[in-house]
This record gives sequence, structure tokens and C-alpha cells, in this order.
Amino acid sequence: MSWIAMAIAFAGVAPAALAAENGMSPWQLGLQRSVSDVMDYIIWFEQFTLAIIVVVVLFVLALLIYVMVRFNAKSNPVPSKTSHNTAIEIVWTIAPILILVVIAVPSFRLLNKQLEIPEYEMTIKATGYQWYWGYEYTDENMNGLSFDAIMVGNSLDLEEDRIARQEVADERGVSLNEVPRLLANDYDLVVPVDTVVRLQIAAADVIHAFAMPSMGVKIDAIPGRLNETWFKARETGVFYGQCSELCGKDHAFMPISMRVVTKEQFAQWSEAAQDDIDVANEQLWAAVASEKKAASAASDAISVAAK
Repeated sequence: MSWIAMAIAFAGVAPAALAAENGMSPWQLGLQRSVSDVMDYIIWFEQFTLAIIVVVVLFVLALLIYVMVRFNAKSNPVPSKTSHNTAIEIVWTIAPILILVVIAVPSFRLLNKQLEIPEYEMTIKATGYQWYWGYEYTDENMNGLSFDAIMVGNSLDLEEDRIARQEVADERGVSLNEVPRLLANDYDLVVPVDTVVRLQIAAADVIHAFAMPSMGVKIDAIPGRLNETWFKARETGVFYGQCSELCGKDHAFMPISMRVVTKEQFAQWSEAAQDDIDVANEQLWAAVASEKKAASAASDAISVAAK
């Protein structure tokens, strides 16, 4: 599969305005920027298979050119009557098998890396509905914290969509670009950085699929079945994905937004969210904004000092 095809199949999104630091950019064709070890391997595997594809295509092109030049009617007026060539048939049977084996070995390693869950520190259950996601923090210390995440904005009316997203941006103290069209939710899935998270996936109605490209996560949500995978984000920020299994008329409008924060911020948020998730989110947005402001001030100070 080419890198363009993988981008379409795995990411499935084309945002209008996104911060590149979150793994995506306008009119992006390639894969999202990796923030996990699993996604590092996916990107390597994509480049590895692309290299094999390029070699095969160039080889076939060279054969076609050779045949056109060597065996055209002018150069070869008396065509060969050879019906078959045993050596060539053995080569074109064995060579594809060897190529597939070379591709299969790292492919199986990738599948194992995605599905073999290491020792985890927390568990989150994500349930797909038509057409939104519900999240439940199942660990005992979270006291059954759960919420639904609904897409911000209007999928059809651009002006109503902009107004709705601007209201959310003002509420969070961020720019409009940080509330991307068709990707932002009213509630983010909040997780701590550098933490192994076991992700349990289910569906309440039809088949959905939970895809978070930057984390290297893509797994089906099937009614009556509980699938599991995992991720470990190594950077803070807000990362986006979508349902990646056709599930009805609003399939394109059930995004996933994941906010990765420091462990200290997550501890404060989780404790407050058990009483009032809206208040907890406001406190978290303020803490993140303060952290960004401090980082920006430090960067400006370094720039000034360098001058």
C-alpha cells in the first residue's frame, strides 16, 4: 500500500486548519506525526514497503522498455515460437513469494506490538454510538468517571460552524485554529503523558472503528464484543482522529479528540472531574494556557539573549 493510500485509510481526515505540532496540517497527504513507539514503527513500515514498491515498479518498467525495444516487429521480424521457459516461470513464482515474506515478517511484528498489551497503568473504555463516542475511566480510583464527546460545530452550515467553534475557542482561551472544523469535541479524552493506557473498544449499535493515527491506534468497535489495544503518548498536546468504519449518515462527523497532559495536570483534572467535569475542564484549560504562556515567555527571553 502506498503512503497516500495508507494516509487515506489510516487517518481518514482532511482538516481545514490545524496546528502542525498536533500532527496534522492543512491539505496533508502523509501520515500524522508520531507521538508513540507504535506509530514510529508504522511510519518505518510504510517507508519500508514504499521502497519495495518503488523497486518493483522500476524493475517492471525496465522489463517493459526492454521488451518494446528488443522484441518489436522491426527489430525482431521473425518472432520466437517458444511456448514457455521453465527457469523464468520458477523465478517469477519464487521472487514474489520472497518479497511477500520480507514484507510479512515486520508486518507480524507490528501487529504483535499493537495487540500485545504491556503492563498498563490505567484503563479507558471507548464506546461508539451513532454518531459520537462515549468514554469511561474504569479504574477504581476514577469512581466510574464517564462522559460523551459530541462534535463541536455544524457539519453543513459553515457560518454556524464558525460561530460555534469560536464560542468554544473563547471558552477555552485559545485561537479558532485550535478548535478545528469537524475534529473538535465538546469534551476531550484526557490522558496523562508517558503512561501506558489500555484502551477497551466497544459499540452500542453498529460497527465503528476507533482511529487515533498519532498514537498508532486503529481498532474496530463491534456490538457485543470488547476489543483491546494500548498506547503511550510521549508528548503533551491535543491529537485528533475519527471513526474509520462506515457507520451511517453521520459517520464523517464523529471525531476523536485526545488531550495529553502532564501527570500532575491529569491528577488534578481527574480529582475535580469526579465532582464536576465542566469545572475540571476549565481548570485544565487554564493550566495548559498558563504553561504555554510561560513556555512562550521563556522562548522569547532566550531569543532576546541570543541577539
